[in-house]
Amino acid sequence: MPNSAILFRNIRQLLTLRSPSGNAGPRRGKELSDLSIIEDGAVLVRDGKIAVVGTTREVLRAAKSEAKKLREVSCRDKVVLPGFVDSHTHPVFAAPRLIDFEKRVAGANYEQIAEAGGGIRASIRGVREASRSALTNKVLCAFEEMAAYGTTTVEAKSGYGLDFASEIKSLEAIRGASKKFDGTVVATLLGAHTVPPEHCTTPEEYVRIVCEEMIPAIARKKLARYVDVFCERGAFTPEQSEKILRTARENGFEVRAHVNQLTEVGLDRFAQFAPASYDHMDKVSAADVQRLAKSDTVATLLPAANYFLGLKDFPPARELIDAGVAVAVATDYNPGTAPTASMPFVLSAACTHMKLSPAEGIVAATFNGACALRMQDRKGSIEPGKDADLAIFDADDYREIPYWFGVNRCSSTLLNGKFLPRADRKEL
Repeated sequence: MPNSAILFRNIRQLLTLRSPSGNAGPRRGKELSDLSIIEDGAVLVRDGKIAVVGTTREVLRAAKSEAKKLREVSCRDKVVLPGFVDSHTHPVFAAPRLIDFEKRVAGANYEQIAEAGGGIRASIRGVREASRSALTNKVLCAFEEMAAYGTTTVEAKSGYGLDFASEIKSLEAIRGASKKFDGTVVATLLGAHTVPPEHCTTPEEYVRIVCEEMIPAIARKKLARYVDVFCERGAFTPEQSEKILRTARENGFEVRAHVNQLTEVGLDRFAQFAPASYDHMDKVSAADVQRLAKSDTVATLLPAANYFLGLKDFPPARELIDAGVAVAVATDYNPGTAPTASMPFVLSAACTHMKLSPAEGIVAATFNGACALRMQDRKGSIEPGKDADLAIFDADDYREIPYWFGVNRCSSTLLNGKFLPRADRKEL
């Protein structure tokens, strides 16, 4: 059980992300930069929920009657912010794809990597051969590593099994790991990640399996909240993607979509499904930017993938933000293109390569990430009644979080009112 009452006091900078306007939807425009900082701040946590937020003096006054029962934690010389919401990850895999990495940096293309035994087929083989318990342990280790960097809420996709049994096994591994993890996990079926090798000449048959077998079975088992699809050259066509998303909605799922990573796909055809987010968004038309600016669908940008692949171009974050689009950032944690659990690194990449300000990056990684999962009523800001998810950093100023890249300055993480058990965690 969470500690019944914890008082975090004397916080140098407390980033509450409370909206001055009371806006409950995703932040955009100027509001994307508003961190609602309290200096010498304090947070009172009761039974896993945020109870009181304010200056240390204000919170001490409010907690006076229970002072003797409180566990007090001094956060002098610390920055405290809402736990990161990593709204796009692929944690169910058996092994890193080291062949891909070595061959890619030597200049090999996708076909050459596949011929050498790498590529997504290596991940498919690993997941299909692995036991559910082994996958559960791998996923749990990934969640705990993410939490060590300050992440408290994780969206976790299947998508490396790509047959009925292996996709079920992958989602069961996510569920098993989530039961052992103190943070919050949102499961997503990504059976439509790519067409598996055995269906390379019969892709429509695989689409039928996803629609008629996978989606209904996972709905019955309640193994996922979302269904995702990778609509891209070499994966699924817009028409196939529409069919998958329509089936998902008919079976009671919410949806999201990998789109516009390598090639531009018009988003108007997907609006009918009310997706929570469009993810990647490297290529986007001016017309679609304007459509998104009028929508609560979040554009989730994944700069770690562009960085790891050595790409020159990154998602057009400034164009999106300046037009009024709601933007989130996430790790895209996966073995092929983004093997990182670090949201602070993603913030650094977002600032240096996509030109977000540090404040915009933090809102995109917290509140707007929660909006990308439609969980902003519980996550993404430090306000009374919300889940007690806090990331505590050794820093004098929040801008240090993206500034110091390649190191972890997160000294402690509180997940639903419970401290992350970590052997190397410093006592505050």
